[in-house]
Amino acid sequence: MFAIPGKDPVTLTEAAVKRIRKLVADSDGRVQGLRIGIKKGGCAGMEYTMEHAEEIGEHDAVVEVDGARVMIAPMAQMFLIGTEIDFQTSLLESGFVFRNPNVVESCGCGESIKFAEQA
Repeated sequence: MFAIPGKDPVTLTEAAVKRIRKLVADSDGRVQGLRIGIKKGGCAGMEYTMEHAEEIGEHDAVVEVDGARVMIAPMAQMFLIGTEIDFQTSLLESGFVFRNPNVVESCGCGESIKFAEQA
């Protein structure tokens, strides 16, 4: 819907690809990939969502890299263009990290984000 012709709306690092493939493999064939979205909430106003997707939605943007599939919900596509998705593991936590050039502010805990106001 909001894609740039010939360019995926998001990119996946090698670590993200490996983690997505593992999540799909652990689902016993029920899951097609991960669906990424945006919802209102959190300190800064918006939050990323991720869920197992058992089917590809009619208007989902689909990004597939080395067998890892990510579906981007239609309402999130314009907010995610140019985003790099990574998976990081540290001593205390592990999880997906979004490096989104469209974010102008995030809360201290990093769970919510704010996008620039559109004129």
